[in-house]
Parts: sequence; C-alpha cells; structure tokens
Amino acid sequence: MKAACLLLLCLISASALALETGERLAPWTLLDQHDQAYTLDNQLQVLLVAQSMDAAKLVDAALQDKPKGYLEQRHAVFLADISRMPKVIATLFALPKMRDYNYRILLDRDARITPRYPVDATSVLWLDLRDGKLQGQRSFTDASELTQALEAVAPQ
Repeated sequence: MKAACLLLLCLISASALALETGERLAPWTLLDQHDQAYTLDNQLQVLLVAQSMDAAKLVDAALQDKPKGYLEQRHAVFLADISRMPKVIATLFALPKMRDYNYRILLDRDARITPRYPVDATSVLWLDLRDGKLQGQRSFTDASELTQALEAVAPQ
C-alpha cells in the first residue's frame, strides 16, 4: 500500500513539473564549461536539454563542424546535466575536454535546473521559446535530425 501511495505521489509531482505551451520558464543562472555565467532571458529561442551523457553526445554529434557561435546566432543554448558524473572525473577529464568544444555548454552540476524539463535520458529535449514563454517542445534521438532542425532556425 505504501508503494502504491508513493508511486501515485511521484506521478502527481511529475505531472506538476510538465511544461505547458504558453508557460513562462522560471529564470535561472548557470555556469558554462569556462565558468562564465549565463542567465535565462527573453532573447532565448531554443533551449536544448540533455540529462545524460548519451544525450549530450547526440548534441555534440549534431554540432560537429559547426563554427564557433553557431548556437548563439540562433539564440540557442545547450544545457547539460552533469550531476551524476563523479566530481573528480568532471574536474580532471570531462571539463577540460568540454573546454575544447566550439560551443557553449551550460552545466547543471547539482541537478537544480534540468529536472524542470523532463525528457527521456537518451533524448535531447528541444524547447521552442518566444519572449521567455514555451511555444512548443520536441525530443530528438538522432543527431542528423537535430542538425536539420538547427539548420532550419534562421541565424540572427
């Protein structure tokens, strides 16, 4: 009985976290791989969210051979949850490698932000935003499809 109540409570709380079209995203600030702060603002049009290493690799594959500033030109940012990564591994290996990437990665080191945007662990969540409000969302499991979607966003 306790397990059933706990499951029901989890389902209710998960549905409370689901984003609705037209909803304004709550503001947040995170550091990127270069320890530069980024604050969610009304200029952002695409938020890419990866909650696992597999999903982050999908974004990396989609951004291969793209010039520096590619995401910024499209008013897009990439948010990665690295909270499950052991801090020693992150500090000694992952972060130095990430600093070589030609795109910005906002790092959710403590899983404070990414749980707001539920997505399957193997998928990249794409949030379409206008003036800070959610216009739509979709998920990607294929790097070429993600690349095509990013190409469809007009640079500004």
